[in-house]
Amino acid sequence: MSRPELRLSARTLRDNIAAVTSRLDGCELMLVLKDDAYGHGLTWTVETAVQAGVASFGSYDVRGGLDVRRLVGPEARVFAWATSTDAEIDEALLQGIDLGVGTVEYLHRIIARAEALGAVARVHLKIDTGLHRNGVLPEDWPGAIAQVRAAEAAGLLSLAGIWSHIAEASDREDDDAQAVFLDAVRTAEATGPTPAALHLTASAASWWRPELRGTVARIGAFCYGIRSANGPELEGVRPVARLVAPVARVEEGRAVIEVGAFDGLPSTLVGARVGTPAGARALERIEPFFAQIEGWAGLSVGDEVTVFGPGEAGESSATTLAERIDTVGEEILTRLSPRIRRVPVD
Repeated sequence: MSRPELRLSARTLRDNIAAVTSRLDGCELMLVLKDDAYGHGLTWTVETAVQAGVASFGSYDVRGGLDVRRLVGPEARVFAWATSTDAEIDEALLQGIDLGVGTVEYLHRIIARAEALGAVARVHLKIDTGLHRNGVLPEDWPGAIAQVRAAEAAGLLSLAGIWSHIAEASDREDDDAQAVFLDAVRTAEATGPTPAALHLTASAASWWRPELRGTVARIGAFCYGIRSANGPELEGVRPVARLVAPVARVEEGRAVIEVGAFDGLPSTLVGARVGTPAGARALERIEPFFAQIEGWAGLSVGDEVTVFGPGEAGESSATTLAERIDTVGEEILTRLSPRIRRVPVD
């Protein structure tokens, strides 16, 4: 190895998916793939997940959803929830991508594009349960449902799901959000069939609040082994990726690796613990293109330093590093520079 590598374990990803799925107790896993599969690489992640039996994928936008569709073929379900352009709506309808709909205006545009194409749009209508991150307001929900049912009767639309985001700030707030969500589902049920996909929870709530789950759980971070910030470790779940760099040179008994701030390793991580052949050592200095690490007996050029990973060499996890700079684990991964190769190891 001559340059830094993000090493990816397919075995760990499959094990994590199995652990998460067993926890869901019959609720279907939707594997979330935003930000290039949380920095792990979309193609590798999707291909590994399909091998693990995943049949439902969540992509932030239609562009990413089209990439997923090309990888999984026509059978798997692909859900894209960001509001899209008319051209993107057309592509989504032609490729059988489910669309998350959080405004009445977007619903109108989807219906119009379906009519123009002679297609049937599969939509998941979003209710705002209090987070105010997009979503139809409760007072506007009956009218939106009426428009959905009218479009269904015209053969232009299928209500495939009802969904929302919750704050995951407190049990009380999440309970209140669930009450709003269930009211929205009941309103839909009073006018027609219950959609198959009812999804309110993402990683944390799906794991710890089973009573909040519907029929689908949208889970990203936990499948990649990224725990919640300041949250506990997860039973049966380990980091999928480890960032490894060879010692490029030895200076005054210290190791220098060619990973720095411009590669996504912020200087505020000075003092964090990384893994070495001799166990955990401190990151002592971070410059734009390199970092310096506390030395160890027998240190030599070519020795491997694990910047973050599952802890086998004494290194911190990506989430533990993120907590030092008051962010979340996926941001450590998604901000890594393209110079760092993604390398499957098993």
